[in-house]
Amino acid sequence: MMMHPLKIAMISEHASPLALAGGVDAGGQNVYVDSVARQLGALGHRVDVLTRRDDPKLPAVVPIAPGVRVMHVDAGPAQHIAKEELLQWMPEFARHARQQLLPEGHYDAIHANFFMSGWVGLVLRPALKAPLVTTFHALGLVRREHQGAADGFPREREAIEHVLARRSNRVIAECPQDREDLMRLYDAPAKHIDMIPCGVDTDLFCPGSRSAARRRLGLPDNEFIVLQLGRMVPRKGIDNVIRAMALLPASVPARLAVVGGDSRLPDPGSNPELARLMALTQELGVGDSVSFVGRRDRDELVDWYQAADVFVTTPWYEPFGITPLEAMACARPVVGSDVGGIRYTVRDGVSGFLVAPKTPEALAGRLLELQQRPRLAQAMGQAGLARVQEHFTWEQVAREFVSVFEGLAPRQALQSRSLRRPMASALRQAGAV
Repeated sequence: MMMHPLKIAMISEHASPLALAGGVDAGGQNVYVDSVARQLGALGHRVDVLTRRDDPKLPAVVPIAPGVRVMHVDAGPAQHIAKEELLQWMPEFARHARQQLLPEGHYDAIHANFFMSGWVGLVLRPALKAPLVTTFHALGLVRREHQGAADGFPREREAIEHVLARRSNRVIAECPQDREDLMRLYDAPAKHIDMIPCGVDTDLFCPGSRSAARRRLGLPDNEFIVLQLGRMVPRKGIDNVIRAMALLPASVPARLAVVGGDSRLPDPGSNPELARLMALTQELGVGDSVSFVGRRDRDELVDWYQAADVFVTTPWYEPFGITPLEAMACARPVVGSDVGGIRYTVRDGVSGFLVAPKTPEALAGRLLELQQRPRLAQAMGQAGLARVQEHFTWEQVAREFVSVFEGLAPRQALQSRSLRRPMASALRQAGAV
């Protein structure tokens, strides 16, 4: 039973619920923030989502669901800025967010998404007198471990994350690996970590006829269709899937559909990763069996999941990953990397298979097994559907957040000015103040 309706300030500096998923800087976090906020509203709570204004034409406030508003905060030029370059604008974001929120009255909790939102949350906490709950979504030390010099975020990210891991009232881990990384790499106190997974919209993503979905998409019935869906960035490992397709026997009528990108029509001229992947298909001689579809709106994605025989996602690392849940909700087997959140959501040998990243031979073997054993594929799809319905609906996720918020009395919001000094120091080093 709900104690009383909560009022939550949700901060997501670069990932707006209003943004289209699929672009370089729009993806799982946008879906997460949108879904959690809407579901909290559906449970009777009030949520104000604060995100950076990236277009001068955007209204100050946009209602998106009962009890849920998006509030645009001025911070830097009102245009697209890559998230790797946003740290310098966070003091301005915090200043304007404070001005916008204080007249709104009492808030019961601040929920920060990503490390920059967490920094803002620490600045706002004394003013709002509300506890801070931080979901990192990705950790700088883990990212740098996998991307090395290609990681474009400033080094100060890690200093900020260390402070947040220790000074947030609660830190949300999205899977067991996330919890382990927070404690091992950031000295996060175990008692301050709650594990709440991502979820999936089971009203939108649901089982359906494969043949009917293929007719709607103009796809043939006689091909074994492998679906890859997500952002066009190197760490997603799409090249690994293409290499696996090249290893399948020529007698297998297989097709890889790659959905995602910056535009509805694939434009390699504006996306270097897409250009690299297209060139790779030609180099490997699989150009005729790999289709680059382009970005699709979320309500169109269900057809692609339903049309597929198997969903594949083999990133180098993955803090959680929402797309495997969407495929499982559509009763499709998943072959994913044995990393991070995918290791948690996909039950190896039950709802799909786990393979090491960057191992196209292992991936090709699992794809061939599913192609040759359709009954196994169907059983895995049904097992995935059952797992989603039991553990990963957005309603369940929102209820777990409510439990965390209700357990944090506003008096727990630490107001010592000393907590802000490490953050200011980190920003000075970054040249942000």
